[in-house]
Amino acid sequence: MGDAAPARIGFFAKYLSLWVALCIGAGVAIGYFLPGVPAFLGRFEYARVSIPVAVLIWLMIYPMMLKVDFTSIKNAGKKPKGLAITLVVNWLVKPFTMYLIAAFFLKIVFKALIPAGLATEYLAGAVLLGAAPCTAMVFVWSYLSDGDPGYTVVQVAVNDLVILFAFTPIVAFLLGVSDVRVPWDTLFLSVVLFVVIPLGAGALTRSRLIRRRGREWFEDLFVKKFDGITEGGLLLTLVIIFAFQGQVILANPLAILLIAVPLVLQTYLIFAIGYGWAWAWKVPYAVAAPAGMIGASNFFELAVAVAISLFGLSSGATLATVVGVLVEVPVMLSLVRIARATKNRFTADVGIAEAAAVAATTAKE
Repeated sequence: MGDAAPARIGFFAKYLSLWVALCIGAGVAIGYFLPGVPAFLGRFEYARVSIPVAVLIWLMIYPMMLKVDFTSIKNAGKKPKGLAITLVVNWLVKPFTMYLIAAFFLKIVFKALIPAGLATEYLAGAVLLGAAPCTAMVFVWSYLSDGDPGYTVVQVAVNDLVILFAFTPIVAFLLGVSDVRVPWDTLFLSVVLFVVIPLGAGALTRSRLIRRRGREWFEDLFVKKFDGITEGGLLLTLVIIFAFQGQVILANPLAILLIAVPLVLQTYLIFAIGYGWAWAWKVPYAVAAPAGMIGASNFFELAVAVAISLFGLSSGATLATVVGVLVEVPVMLSLVRIARATKNRFTADVGIAEAAAVAATTAKE
């Protein structure tokens, strides 16, 4: 039997950085040449939350939550090493290394290039990214790196539950260290709006429809009806954000590059910690790959939403979270290549089904 065909990334995801760059250009152009558009959209705001952006973010997050199978959590104990690495790296390492690396570059290395107040806003955006490990694109990265899809579902389900309790206090603590005043009620409301509600709605929809129509119908027909909605919501959100950011970017065109430096370095560092730990702990490759990918990638939809709620559409914090979207795909694709190139250094992971198939073939021979 020959090797399986290599995994392929979808057209949209493969060129996500290009689409983001085009949205940046379109948004900046709208903000500069048609300033009445962001001014008009700015009227639709409640409790500092942009209603149009909130609707678009729900369109992004809800379809992702439909794919999360929370019943898989009962299998969490079957591969405890990989899950332990994921939880420790995601919640005890990543947010704090993100803060340290971003603070070092934005506040010290680039001090002469970034005004102090703006550097603090960029740092706040980096913190929001660091405290939001991936819950959606990790399925893509796991698939491309030949990770165990069952384990990926388990780690995403567990991670989503941890976000409910850990995201708010970690963000509040790190922003407090940065001398950024964070209204707890706004932060809590953001988590409720952009995590609790879509998470609950997705879980409820999933359980009821699977019970009525079956898993195959739900996954092969219903979920696929939302294909393109998440991507469309993301792109429209970016256009709106950059319509508000246009003047800021034109005044400081190096901003995106300067913000990207610590974000990229942090991504490689977190992957090295998680993936390297898995190798040292003799975790099978199919578990090690997604364990390294989930921490390296970000739940940028949540980070963008909370940045808008806390600091506004035209803030440096929101800009920083969007830069995270811009750099994620090319960086994560490079990590996929690294993982696949080092696959033979890990122990084999033969599942029960595969072992049974091998045994049956051997018996026939």
